[in-house]
Amino acid sequence: MRTKLALVLAVLLAPGGSGWSWAAEPTQAAADSQRPNVVLILADDYGLDGVGCYGSDRFKTPNLDKLANSGLRFEACYSTPLCGPTRCLLITGRYGFRTGGLTNPLAVRPLPQDEPSVAKLLKAAGYATGHCGKWRQMGATPGDWGFDEYLTDPTPSGYYWQKSYTKNGQLVELDKEVYYPDVAHEFAADFLRRHRDQPFFLYYASHLVHGPILRTPDSQAGGEAGGYYADNVAYLDKQVGLLVEELDRLKLREKTLILFTADNGTAGRSGTIGGREIHGAKGSMWEGGARVPLIANWQGVTPQGKVVKDLVDFSDFYATLAEVAGAKPPQGVTFDGRSFAAQLRGQQGTPREWIFVQLGAQWYVREPLWKLNQRGELFEMKDAPFEEKPAPPDQDNADAAAARKRLQTVLDALNPAAGKKVPEGEARPKGAKKGAKKAAKKAAKSTG
Repeated sequence: MRTKLALVLAVLLAPGGSGWSWAAEPTQAAADSQRPNVVLILADDYGLDGVGCYGSDRFKTPNLDKLANSGLRFEACYSTPLCGPTRCLLITGRYGFRTGGLTNPLAVRPLPQDEPSVAKLLKAAGYATGHCGKWRQMGATPGDWGFDEYLTDPTPSGYYWQKSYTKNGQLVELDKEVYYPDVAHEFAADFLRRHRDQPFFLYYASHLVHGPILRTPDSQAGGEAGGYYADNVAYLDKQVGLLVEELDRLKLREKTLILFTADNGTAGRSGTIGGREIHGAKGSMWEGGARVPLIANWQGVTPQGKVVKDLVDFSDFYATLAEVAGAKPPQGVTFDGRSFAAQLRGQQGTPREWIFVQLGAQWYVREPLWKLNQRGELFEMKDAPFEEKPAPPDQDNADAAAARKRLQTVLDALNPAAGKKVPEGEARPKGAKKGAKKAAKKAAKSTG
């Protein structure tokens, strides 16, 4: 009996099972010639419905589409439903119940002296590290988290036509307004140019397309304010194209892994793909809250035009970048990610069996066809991201009963209820309330 229990725990605590310690199997350092530069682009409030190559009915994104057509497009990548918790998860590789980064207000609580950082990891492996764009809601500064150079601003919302920003800890004040995404982009391009002869990691955290939705430098004079959202999507796509062009000009494409993703789904209400609306939006615990685009392009390494159906969650970025950089994560720390580096090279790898998403005191674990939340509600997911059907009673469906057992075993091993919590009495973020309310109404209608 003891032997069986040990075997079960070993499976549950494997990567993509529950938490696991990277210290058990240190990564072997790769040769410098094989270690790519890394450019990680994080869009803001940008769901699948905003990207052309994911089937958007409304938006054209030629540069993102070109990146996907010459690289990989992942179909099932999961962030968290809000900006702050996602950024904590991305930087640390650890779920919110471990770090305390559970909501937007709580995203300031994980501290760089207490938590691992992917920037520090790559810096220790010999990478120059740079950050530009949105940093809040995370606490401290990008420099404290391991970025050698950074350009950022004081707001968790959109930051566009402004007269100030912060560069390497110093406030820069201007006489007239500038379009801040352009300032951040030029900082990024300059970082690439100056570090072209050494490995680098650039975390390009765009404010686009977070509200307030304002005109861009490309918007037509006298245009309708309601049309500015499409302008913002187009400008995000344009900046991705310009960044790729700069890497081409510097002859760095074959040496650089480009990753494009987003911090959560579309704000307000998700759009449609093939005429069908994505279920839920930013702030909700439905698919539209946390299912986001993920495009990977490493010229000469990633297969061209391949679509990957493997599950990925945001804890996996730490593990993946550690592997491609030949970096050794700190010992004695429980990480939650599973590397998808093999998939980047066109190999099968060891895909996750499930992903975990948490926002405050709500969470779920999801496998390809089923999802179980903290209330014990089971959903059938074969028609996701458009529909999430409450599962039939276990006694009426053997598949549902087996799925419930599998997923509950995962939740029992993770045990998020025993981890860090939202302090009692603290209000949920407005985005979460609004998104959850809208999604709940839609769910009620769709389920009769």
